[in-house]
Amino acid sequence: MKVLVTGGLGYIGSHTVVELIDNNYEVVIIDNLSNSEIFILDNIERITGVRPIFYNINLLDSQGLEEVFNSHKIDGIIHFAAFKSVSESVKNPFKYYNNNLNSLMNVLNFMNNKNIKNIVFSSSCTVYGQPDKLPVSEAEPFKKATNPYAKTKQISEGMLEDFINFKDKVRGISLRYFNPVGAHESALIGELPKGIPDNLVPYITQTAAGIREELSVFGKDYNTHDGTAIRDYIHVEDLAKAHLKALNFLNDSDDKNIYEFFNVGTGIGYSVLDVINSFENINNLKLNYFFKDRRDGDIEEIYSDVKKSKKVLKWKSERSLDDMMSSAWKWQKNLSNF
Repeated sequence: MKVLVTGGLGYIGSHTVVELIDNNYEVVIIDNLSNSEIFILDNIERITGVRPIFYNINLLDSQGLEEVFNSHKIDGIIHFAAFKSVSESVKNPFKYYNNNLNSLMNVLNFMNNKNIKNIVFSSSCTVYGQPDKLPVSEAEPFKKATNPYAKTKQISEGMLEDFINFKDKVRGISLRYFNPVGAHESALIGELPKGIPDNLVPYITQTAAGIREELSVFGKDYNTHDGTAIRDYIHVEDLAKAHLKALNFLNDSDDKNIYEFFNVGTGIGYSVLDVINSFENINNLKLNYFFKDRRDGDIEEIYSDVKKSKKVLKWKSERSLDDMMSSAWKWQKNLSNF
């Protein structure tokens, strides 16, 4: 079975490609390398022994996409490719609306034209906004998005649901990730931000490696146990397995239309200081960190209710916060040639 993975050289995409190959899927990757590096393709081959088919194409390029879909009989799609920085989306919302929504529209158009039945969509817990009740379940209605990135995910889920209702015998799943961290056990693939990291853990590892002078902790006045924001951190390898479970669920379904959405997290909330302490303890290091004002677009606290994922997809997270911090540092040391 041949699966198209958009953004397949990115952080979550590359780990999912490895999981797919390890489970005998044939993979075609589309990635324009805007937030990834070509050496990741080599490292996927080193891990799996298989070099996936790769196209350097922007998903807004319909002509380039036509070439891909005409060259391969695609059985399913996992759609990762999107801009994902909350802070950047606040500064440049039009960039996010243009890219994230139009790229999905192009993917759905080709699904429609080529009669492709299955799609797994990379959504986000940001669709919930700041929920009224924790842990947040899939039954929680969307609140007003706190940033344009989150708004694009809300709109994208609606686009996908409407497409499935319009198109006969099409099946889709939106996976609402919480906060992916960590790296592959081989330390050959992991989170690889270009420029200054927007996410906490690569900022931690780069500070520990001496690439950054200090770590900024945004906000110490939240209504949490230590004043810092709380998130549900999930190991990226556990998250990759969730995509495999979702795709298999769609493949095993009958011909009826299906649209489902699932939280993908651990169900445990950790504060920024909890994460820092775990990193320091498991790796026997001390970090140079300072508190700064809250960032625009950030929420105070969110963590997942994952009962639906466990029941329907037969998936659950397996790795601890210490596992996440240990693998993240191993990856950073490999990158920095420590």
